[in-house]
Amino acid sequence: MDEFSYLSVLLSVVIGLAVTEILQGFRRRIVFAHRVRSYWPVRLWSVTLLLVCAQTWWAMFGLRSRHTWTFDEFLILLAQVIVLYIACGLLYPEFEGTETIDLRAHYFAQRKRFFSFIIAAALISITRDLVLSHSLPNPRNLTFHVVYIVTAVVAIITANEWYHKALALFMAVAFVNYITTLFVKLQ
Repeated sequence: MDEFSYLSVLLSVVIGLAVTEILQGFRRRIVFAHRVRSYWPVRLWSVTLLLVCAQTWWAMFGLRSRHTWTFDEFLILLAQVIVLYIACGLLYPEFEGTETIDLRAHYFAQRKRFFSFIIAAALISITRDLVLSHSLPNPRNLTFHVVYIVTAVVAIITANEWYHKALALFMAVAFVNYITTLFVKLQ
């Protein structure tokens, strides 16, 4: 087993846990549909974050040829997937008890935390490139990160429902564009 294959085991486990958080949210929403007040931006963010998880795992394949690792280089990768896991875990509430579950109320109650972790994920992603390659991401990649950060900062500041709905749509489309522009082929 080479060095990155060894390190990627833990990273893959954490990404798998992030995916599990979202899939459990989907399942619970189906099982408890009779007492769930749906909110479509939560579903859209869930799909978007599933794509983020897949893209994160996909892009890490590019590190397979790196054979010398320092602990801080590994920690930056681990931090990135841990922050992603926490963001995924904030999307859906616990489905305990018998009361109605209002996904809109949960979204707005968690929005500052959720978008703080989204910002942290983007900043860690930029830092990862600085730590691993000693340079910023390529300009198109960096532009996406900056847009992601700016729109998330606005989402923390405002509870305007129109903005949050538009942002969910915008980020879903933007992330699909990001993947198709920069990560279509495994490298």
